[in-house]
Amino acid sequence: MTIEEMPARAREQRTSLSTTAAHQLSTTTKSEPQMQGISSRWLTRSLPWTQVNGGVYRVNRRLTHTVGDGIVTFAINGSQAKVIPLELTELHQLHGFEDEDALAELGRRFQQQDLEPGTVIAEFGNPVDQVVLVVHGKISKIGRGEYGEQTVLGTIGAGEFAGGSALTDSSTLWEATFKTVTPTTLLTLSRADLEQTLDRVPELREHLERVASAPDRPQNKHGEANIEIASGHAGEPELVSTFVDYDAAPREYELSLAQSVLRVHSRVADLFNDPMNQVEQQLRLTVEALYERREHDLVNNPDFGLLHNCDLKQRIYPESGPPTPDDMDELLSMRRSTKLFLAHPKAIAAFGRECSKRGLYPDPVEVDGHRVPAWRGVPIFPCGKIPVSENQTTSILAMRTGEKDQGVIGLHQTGIPDEYEPSLNVRFKGIDDQSVISYLVSCYYSAAVLVPDALGMLDNVLVARQAD
Repeated sequence: MTIEEMPARAREQRTSLSTTAAHQLSTTTKSEPQMQGISSRWLTRSLPWTQVNGGVYRVNRRLTHTVGDGIVTFAINGSQAKVIPLELTELHQLHGFEDEDALAELGRRFQQQDLEPGTVIAEFGNPVDQVVLVVHGKISKIGRGEYGEQTVLGTIGAGEFAGGSALTDSSTLWEATFKTVTPTTLLTLSRADLEQTLDRVPELREHLERVASAPDRPQNKHGEANIEIASGHAGEPELVSTFVDYDAAPREYELSLAQSVLRVHSRVADLFNDPMNQVEQQLRLTVEALYERREHDLVNNPDFGLLHNCDLKQRIYPESGPPTPDDMDELLSMRRSTKLFLAHPKAIAAFGRECSKRGLYPDPVEVDGHRVPAWRGVPIFPCGKIPVSENQTTSILAMRTGEKDQGVIGLHQTGIPDEYEPSLNVRFKGIDDQSVISYLVSCYYSAAVLVPDALGMLDNVLVARQAD
């Protein structure tokens, strides 16, 4: 209650100065401007940053022969899906075939199937009689162990495919049993429809015959050109000769940037600077916003973001839905020297629930004075920049970092003109006719995955609580 609201008699009975009146002669202790959008930015803090002189970083690798093993994209209209013709070249057997009309003819032959969980699509050892494209859902690859027991060899999901060998070899057999885990939508091409298409499009038949007759080039399990080495010999045999072939078109990463123009009226900059400098505070918050955008781009940028640059062979799917200890073990086993996991806080909570169900309580680890959750001693850092879809699914990343370990690295360039912080500069633009001072604030950055197995992903992870 203020003095004005007090009854007249109560005011008359006062014997000392009220705090409300005293406030008129006092000063307040103020905080710096706060910003809710500032996050922990663990990815930025964990990546080793490499100096990029000239603004471009080239990743030189050994020559790799594997091509056309990408994700197939579909055109979806309501509940109906169709394959985009040129996307069929993602199949190794069709890579390099550029006749869009022929591909459209082939694409029209695919038939949609909507399957319930537990449906067997193909059985191990049977002839491959169809090409299968996964539009939506998850499919388990089930094989047989040494003693005849069933073992899960892996999972394929949306955009992936199976049975491509049917395009070039009518005698090939299924290498595993394929069984749906969730409600699944497929596009399938039967051998009969394939033969009808090849009869109508002879140039497609010629292309597939060339692919089938082309000799296999020697390569290791990663698809890299072989380095011939002799070992275990005795005497003086003639040694094999070799050379290390390089990729003739290595990928180059050009530094990306985030920019903003900070505007401050000269009257504010001149007069309202006690106890805090207005320009400094405006600049501090602008820089924080740029750093948040940098971390968002490191995860989501379609060109260099980690979610878009994870090799398809390094993507796996959870066995059931939520991330289980088994799923995290499989993700961890796909590379050497995994330095960190990166996950949305909801995914970390979902993993914690799965651990609790099994009576597991992983010990946290200490990083820079912070105790963070971990699995097998590898820290799981929270990252709110990893998106969660409308159906409550997300991804968990695992990575090896550093140039020496052929891992994931951040890219920047220090020593730029008017540098304010490393790879971030503030340039004075001038004062306009309205007495407004302008500063251009720029931050330069990118990220590179040096070899494919440096980065792995547990994709389509369910983070919603499941009903009992």
